[in-house]
This record gives sequence, structure tokens and C-alpha cells, in this order.
Amino acid sequence: MPAVAFVAGTFLVEPVRVESTSMEPTLSAGDHLLVDDRAYRGAPPRRGDLVVFDESGATLVKRVVAVAGDTVAIEDGVLEVDGRAVEEPAVDPKTVDGMYYGPARVPDGTVFVLGDNRRHSVDSRQFGPVPVTKVTGRVILRWWPRPGRP
Repeated sequence: MPAVAFVAGTFLVEPVRVESTSMEPTLSAGDHLLVDDRAYRGAPPRRGDLVVFDESGATLVKRVVAVAGDTVAIEDGVLEVDGRAVEEPAVDPKTVDGMYYGPARVPDGTVFVLGDNRRHSVDSRQFGPVPVTKVTGRVILRWWPRPGRP
């Protein structure tokens, strides 16, 4: 299997291991992902994408919730983009407390990312919008453990 991962990483995808619980319930610590490292050549990330990027020497996986030009805010735990509440089916309401953020405009050339497990996520609320140039790819598949398997 390592040879397959190497060949895949050379051409289209790269294997990445999730190291934290910040994306639960969507992804868990120990999950292995395949990341399309060419997804954003010529097009920026979109809202809802799960992206991989480097922050302070660590490889992180987060969800894009706002893109350049959007105004993002969190009021009493509810994410708002451009003044409208965003439905977030991947976020467990038990992990969202009465947090507040913003409102803040997402600068050109950046995206605003959050972990699905808000209570245990270090994300754009702490380190700010992520430059698109730091985004190394888009998650395309969780391959281990297989979905639905422990």
C-alpha cells in the first residue's frame, strides 16, 4: 500500500492523517484521508470544502465557511455569513456554546475556516483567515478506517 500512496501522491492525491478531534463528528483523530493537491490550481476553495493547509508548522484539516468578500460572524454560537444564519448539518450542536466572533470581512486571497467540533478547534477565530496560497488541497476521501467501520 505505501507504493500506491507514493504513486498517488506524486500525480494527483496525497495521503493525510487526521491528528485532532477538531473535525468530529465528520472526521476523527486517526482517520486517513486522500487529498487532491491540485484542486485549487486555477480556482479558489468554495464554502463547504474540507481543506488541508499548513499553520505554524502543523498540517490542519478544516471546513471553509466563508470566502473572500464574505462577512463572517458567530452570534451565540450561530454562524452567519453576510448577515444570514448558515445551516451546518455537520456540526454537532452540543459542541457549540454561546461563542461570539466578528463580524469581520474575509480579505481577498483568503478563506475563513472552522472545525466542525467548535469547542475543540483552533481555527480562523484564533489565527485569522487562511491565505489561499497556504491551502495544499481538498479532502476527497476518507479511506481508513472506511466510512461506517470503527
